[in-house]
Amino acid sequence: MRLLRVGPFGAERPAVLDEQDRLWDLSALTADIDGAFLASAETRDRVRASLAGGELPELEPEDLRIGAPLARPGKVVCIGLNYRDHAEETGAAIPPRPVVFMKDPGTVIGPHDSVPIPRGSQKTDWEVELAVVIGARARYLDSPQDAHRFIAGYAVSNDVSEREFQLEYSGQWDLGKSCEGFNPLGPWLVTADEVGDPQQLGLWLSVNGRERQRGSTKDMIFDVAHIVWYLSQYMVLEPGDVINTGTPAGVALGLPDHPYLRVGDSVDLGIDGLGSQRQTFIEPRTTDPLTEQDLH
Repeated sequence: MRLLRVGPFGAERPAVLDEQDRLWDLSALTADIDGAFLASAETRDRVRASLAGGELPELEPEDLRIGAPLARPGKVVCIGLNYRDHAEETGAAIPPRPVVFMKDPGTVIGPHDSVPIPRGSQKTDWEVELAVVIGARARYLDSPQDAHRFIAGYAVSNDVSEREFQLEYSGQWDLGKSCEGFNPLGPWLVTADEVGDPQQLGLWLSVNGRERQRGSTKDMIFDVAHIVWYLSQYMVLEPGDVINTGTPAGVALGLPDHPYLRVGDSVDLGIDGLGSQRQTFIEPRTTDPLTEQDLH
């Protein structure tokens, strides 16, 4: 299934896309696409049966904002330097174990929402990544072979980063990873049964129409199963948690001219079978709550 959430910021409704790209409302079956929904096989089975039986009300997609396909995650765990070419372009050693850091779950926004460049930023960067969404509590898994039972699905993620904040302001990476809007997610959460082998997915990103990244998840240093197993040895993974699994070469940090993002730049990115995103980068926000004008 391709699960998604549509509607105004903070008032999204759960929905599902069928094979003909028709959009169907799930509000009668679940309040949201969240950890509780993902942990309930019964609810997910009802969604499948209702979709197959034509029992869901149809939504008109025109002018409907697409939100993040998952209501605010409990945590966003990230894996750094997980593609050999990316480690090499940044001058980093190939890590012997996964490089793990956390990202504020509040950074998660819709796939086409605007992203504000932080105040004082000179080095805002892009990173297309495969996101893994957890569907069952995982602790101390016995082996990577167990991991698939705990994965609900996958999504496109842009792990936006501010490199000066990340690398020069602190010994930890959090400052450069947790700025407002720094994790566009979606457009869909594609259930694991429809994705197949997560290590055979092409991913790409372009900035202002110029291709900057193109790679494949087959080139990960640590594959999805290893990452989920490894993390479960050190933290409890909960339904609705998101894992960003790393990015291939082509980020601004690693390019010779360091073409960091500026106000007005647009970024397009996607992963085979998981859809695509587009963001425009804007001035820092000074108002709250967000308005529709901010988001588009």
